[in-house]
Order: sequence, then structure tokens, then C-alpha cells
Amino acid sequence: MVDANAHCEAFAASYVRLVVTAADEHWLAAACDALCGYGASVIGCDAEVGVDQRLDATATPDGRPGASILAFHFTKEKVARAAANRVGQGLLTCPTAAVFDGLPESTDRAPLGDYLRYFGDGHQRREGSDWVVPVMEGEVALPATMGVGRGVAGGALVVCGRDQATALAATRRAADSLHDMPGVITPFPGGVCRSGSKVGSRYRGLVASTNEAYCPTLRDAVESELPKGTGAAYELVINGVDEPAVRAALARAIEAMAGAPLLAVTASDYGGRLGAVRISLSDLLK
Repeated sequence: MVDANAHCEAFAASYVRLVVTAADEHWLAAACDALCGYGASVIGCDAEVGVDQRLDATATPDGRPGASILAFHFTKEKVARAAANRVGQGLLTCPTAAVFDGLPESTDRAPLGDYLRYFGDGHQRREGSDWVVPVMEGEVALPATMGVGRGVAGGALVVCGRDQATALAATRRAADSLHDMPGVITPFPGGVCRSGSKVGSRYRGLVASTNEAYCPTLRDAVESELPKGTGAAYELVINGVDEPAVRAALARAIEAMAGAPLLAVTASDYGGRLGAVRISLSDLLK
């Protein structure tokens, strides 16, 4: 089932980790949804964002239900601005939500409260490492800065099945196996991408376009990479805090699909045009 000759190609990316808490599970879900929304791909989104772990009250700074959220982009500047804007729109507005820097040990810093404090319109105040901003609910404390790390994004498997239901069920099982795996996210809807892309396009200005080699309806019109009989294929895209995290997640995903009636689990290789990180699927099988 697994194509041992395939390599998935990923790229280096900057990331931030934010710990979000709220008064209860309802408002925590609302905060996470708002912070992570429209965060599937840097092709069109300001960042790739997702929950890497749910945290119970014993594991959060303020003893409330929480979640660890990762956001990725190519550069520190882009991911920092995206994260600050998302906190401003998605968390500052969310009832009971609080936010904490998830990388306090990082010496590479970017503004968070230093950027959002101006919403206080002169009524904000500095308390230790936080800016405290008055809001209609009371006050919100925002870390002045947030740590920035260097990780890996875009590690992807292509799951091929005879029909949509078979391929999707296996890919969903793989995505579900990564829920709460520390240090990784699957940023696409439900953890699965149906519109896998390639680097570049025949149209000027597009940095990415449909990966026609894996589109079943184009099998007779292009040089297809799909196994014979494939009716549907899906991508499972993984971002992680480092290459070992991505490798571990890819291996777990493959293991989760063991026994599924698939035609192939493979990967796209772009000859280095996407990134310098190449992960052999044969290595993952070991």
C-alpha cells in the first residue's frame, strides 16, 4: 500500500505557539474556532493555523480549560503579524478568553501586546510582561511579546482509493490519529485536503495550482501519478515544530491507515521547488 519509493517534500517555516484558555468548553471552542479560522494554506491565507493539543485545567497558566495553538508561515514577520491580527480579532473579542505565550523560552521575539495595546486608547497599562487592556467585560492581559520558533511545514501524504468514501475514510482516520499529538497540526478542513496543489501555474502570478497528476478525471489528459483504478485521492498535510515531529506524525498517520482497502499511500515530490526538506516514506516504514 505505501509507496516506498516516494518522498514528501516540505519547507522550513516560522511558527508561534499560543495557549488559549476560557471559562468553559463552549467559549474555548469559540476562541479556537475564531483564532484558527481561514488558516488552511499560505497560498491564500495569512497563516496555517490549528490546535495541536487540548489542555485540561491542570496544564494551563490560569487553571482553566485550554488549548495550544500553532501558526506557521514562511517568515517570522508574516506569522507574527498574522498571529497578532488573529488575537486582536478572534480572542480580544471572545468572552472570557485569555491568551499566553506558548514559547516563553524563545529568545526570538515578536510583538503581541506591544502591537494590540493601542486598542486601549491610552487606558492600557503595563503589568510585568503583559499589557492590560480594558474591555466591556473587564480587562484582558496580553503578553507584550511572543516567542517565535523555526519548524517544518507542508509534509504531505497522498491517499489513493477506488472511490471517494474509501479514500476519505482512511485519510480522516489518519488525521484523527494526530489529534492532540504535541507539536503538529493538520491545518486543512477536518485535517484533510481535497485540492492538493503543485508549485507554480501556467497562469502568471499564481504561485500554486491544482496538482493535475493526482486528479482522477484528468488521468487520460495528463501524465498521471495515480494508481490504476483510483477514483479519489486526498492529501494529509502536516506542519510541525521540527522535522522529527513531522516525521513522527507521518509515521503515525501511515500506521493509522494500515488495513484500509487503499490503492496507495504516496507523496508529491517537486524537485526542491517547494522546500529543502525531503522525507522518504521508506524511512517512515522503519
